[in-house]
Amino acid sequence: MLSCFAATASTLPYKDAWLPVEERVADLLSRMTVEEKVGQLVCLMGWNSYVLQEGHLSISDDFRRQVKEQGVGMYWAVMRADPWTRKSLSNGLNPSLAAQAVNAMQHFAVDSTRLGIPLLLAEEAPHGHMAIGATVFPTGLGMAATWSPELIQKVGEIIGKEIRLQGGHISYGPVMDLSRDTRWSRVEETMGEDPYLSGSLGAAMVQGLCCNQPYSTVATLKHFIGYGSSEGGLNGARTMVGERELRQMLMPQFKQAIDAGARSVMTAYNTIDGVPCTSNRALIANVLRGEWGFDEGLVVSDLYSIDVIHNTHHVAASKLEAAIAAMNAGVDVDLGGNCYSQLPEALNKGLVTMEQLDKAVSRVLRLKFELGLFENPYVDSDKASEGVHDSAAVEIAQQVAQASVTLLKNNGILPLQKDTRVAVVGPNADNVYNQLGDYTAPQPDGKVVTVYDGIKAKLPQGNCTYVRGCAIRDTSECDIAEAVNAANEADVVIAVVGGSSARDFRTSYEETGAAVTKPTVSDMESGEGFDRATLELLGGQNELLTALKQTGKPLVVVYIEGRPLDKTWADENADALLTAYYPGEQGGAAIADVLFGDYNPAGRLPISVPRHEGQIPVYYNRPAVGHDYVEMPATPLYPFGFGLSYTTFDYSDISIAGDGNEGYEVSFMLTNIGDRRGDEVVQLYVHDRVASVVQPERQLKAFRRITLEAGQSQRVTLHLDREALAIVDADMHWTVEPGDFDILVGSSSTDIRLEGSITVQ
Repeated sequence: MLSCFAATASTLPYKDAWLPVEERVADLLSRMTVEEKVGQLVCLMGWNSYVLQEGHLSISDDFRRQVKEQGVGMYWAVMRADPWTRKSLSNGLNPSLAAQAVNAMQHFAVDSTRLGIPLLLAEEAPHGHMAIGATVFPTGLGMAATWSPELIQKVGEIIGKEIRLQGGHISYGPVMDLSRDTRWSRVEETMGEDPYLSGSLGAAMVQGLCCNQPYSTVATLKHFIGYGSSEGGLNGARTMVGERELRQMLMPQFKQAIDAGARSVMTAYNTIDGVPCTSNRALIANVLRGEWGFDEGLVVSDLYSIDVIHNTHHVAASKLEAAIAAMNAGVDVDLGGNCYSQLPEALNKGLVTMEQLDKAVSRVLRLKFELGLFENPYVDSDKASEGVHDSAAVEIAQQVAQASVTLLKNNGILPLQKDTRVAVVGPNADNVYNQLGDYTAPQPDGKVVTVYDGIKAKLPQGNCTYVRGCAIRDTSECDIAEAVNAANEADVVIAVVGGSSARDFRTSYEETGAAVTKPTVSDMESGEGFDRATLELLGGQNELLTALKQTGKPLVVVYIEGRPLDKTWADENADALLTAYYPGEQGGAAIADVLFGDYNPAGRLPISVPRHEGQIPVYYNRPAVGHDYVEMPATPLYPFGFGLSYTTFDYSDISIAGDGNEGYEVSFMLTNIGDRRGDEVVQLYVHDRVASVVQPERQLKAFRRITLEAGQSQRVTLHLDREALAIVDADMHWTVEPGDFDILVGSSSTDIRLEGSITVQ
């Protein structure tokens, strides 16, 4: 039998690269057993697939057994390294070793199985490939603060290249969830609170990931759907949302990214109206696949989210029932593999059909054929070593970090002079991992530029001192007196505070990867599983800031954070205030460039900054409320789209052209009336004066980041599609209703400089 197969393998239709993909898929399906088909739908955790000892690399016995006995066709996170996986710089894979490990795995799958089906390998990539040696960009919220699709597309190209060079094929990211509750632990991964901004930047990321031949990856959008709007800001809690809000606010960015080329979508842990998203047929089969035409796209569960249908949501009595529910909803791949391994039993009982199984398997096989894996599943380890984290990638990482830094307050102290004596203080001033965010691999010494590194490089030797002052959370680790002494000896104090998503070996982890707080106090207060009840600075940070203020020295406060933290004290007391989100490996250099004026800041908030957690939710595009709280205004401390510059821009002479059939052209003059070159992010909002259902007071519909020299003017034209005026009406249909619309152009959601109107007949 084996010799007969060997003699005819080269002539089998599915092995013929000249045949159409559909014919190859059909031929291979016809030759597969039920067990082999199910194996293609199981995606197991991959970091235990290899063994690295004293420089010797081999594939593990567990991997051999999984492929031979279960027919496993997909692995996730082979190259992942972090405390959860227990893979470190010493026992994890650098780019060259990663390529070698993948080649060994592919050789085994191709050479040692009956049909020789290569593996499909998925890798985490929300803000860079989560692997040793890969480039670390700002997290999603920081990338969104650039308001630059052009830059984010370049980020996608680099991420895709670094994954493919090492042998991966699927990139998990971007995260398309909207963040409507800043207490939620995963705000950092998102692109903010607005569907149009998130969709535009997500689409740009997808284009970079999917369209950069020969390094294209299968971009996987996370998490379908409503995951970022959970009740109480608790990770995985139910989402209280109506169908209209779901369709008009929480879905459009997914559709925009799919239209840009995303081939895969990941389900979410939460429920909507009592139905788990991973078994929600109305959302997956009817909307995603039916209405949106995503029939050939791959739908993968979040890690163990099929299990969660059974063991957390309790709407399935067993893993078998959970598998049936997910399959019937339209989920193709079981990430974790605990449930779909029972599909043969479901088939025997007639609870799922062979047609359903074949359809799911065909989606997996189609990707393998289209990626050329049957012809060449292997990669060049030398190219991986040379091409990952090259100089071009580092340059883009710094450009994105620079473009993301958002100046919130400045009384004129910034930019600083380069002969200034500076005291750099704070728990995030010289902490590598605190500025990188969650889903980050271990970093070798010297790869990451901290804020202290960046500032020190700008100043003469001896003009910069550093004192940590306190920890993010641990109140027993304070040296505030030493920080005050350093401040007294300086001309200016730069306090770098905020939060951290830095995982460590003192923290235990659930099977899903979400962290579980232990009695030991780490810095981690953000990142998956670290939801907050308050937004205040933790540890001794408030005491540190107060003590520094009392020195009387000028105080610049920089927040490095995964979510918008409470900035009311800094807003009232600091001479300058910036947020840099989690700025990535070049973040320290980028922040220093802004502080000393080598880069004119133009980051804009992709999410509103609350005055107090009691305001939440406080996103800008809510229907108007009309009154305040007893204790404070209902408005945010800093609104969506806000950010300052070292120069000033003037808007004038608005005109609106078009009859509505092909949309409208909104144009105006933009002039840099300051004394230095800078970027302005022009923003166009629409207000529907009267609609059949309640609408937001204003909604972002166009934007552009524009660079002008001092004194330069430019006529700016923004296109407004007719579809941008559409709403989901009382009958749940997308429609453009006749009536009057206000066109609002300005520098933020509240700083409107020009107004016009259009009438739709």
